Amino acid sequence: MSNNITHHKHSLSKGSRASIKNQKPCILYFTGLSGSGKSSIANALEQKLHTLQKHTYLLDGDNIRMGLNKGLSFSDEDRVENIRRIGEVAKLFVDAGLIVLTAFISPFQKEREFVRSLVEKEEFIEIYVDASLDTCENRDPKGLYKKARKGEIANFTGIDSPYEIPTHPELHVKNDTNSIDKNVDEILDYLNKKGYLC
Repeated sequence: MSNNITHHKHSLSKGSRASIKNQKPCILYFTGLSGSGKSSIANALEQKLHTLQKHTYLLDGDNIRMGLNKGLSFSDEDRVENIRRIGEVAKLFVDAGLIVLTAFISPFQKEREFVRSLVEKEEFIEIYVDASLDTCENRDPKGLYKKARKGEIANFTGIDSPYEIPTHPELHVKNDTNSIDKNVDEILDYLNKKGYLC
């Protein structure tokens, strides 16, 4: 970082921005294998939060790679940079007083902990979307597992690149045995009990 850069303090605080939205800002950090249902659950949850008149934004892995991170590959190094950028963007959304939902494979524990470190303790909610590799392969909504098994995609998480299961997620939802609606209700119940929806 250049020595010529100085942090500019804004007059409006995060608390001020959040108070007019009647909510507690946070990152709902969905992580899991490709095909586990991260995006589907996050999308359904955002719709429910919208009906509750909550202010949200959903950051999805594929969408981000079409713009902000389109120059990154799927090497371990670029995966780390992908999550670093996502974390910084999510931090800005939290500062704006929003509930930000992020749906990324995010395979490495160290990078997930880095994003956690960017915000206050109660502002990061890790949600492990658990579905077996067999289930994810059978779903294979984008045909990626089939390509990975044929060797057409390198560094594919769960096949030839590791996924580090979260050790202490705030929420662990089973998305090969439970319905999306049931998982959304479980997350909403958590948010209500913890006071995020005021």
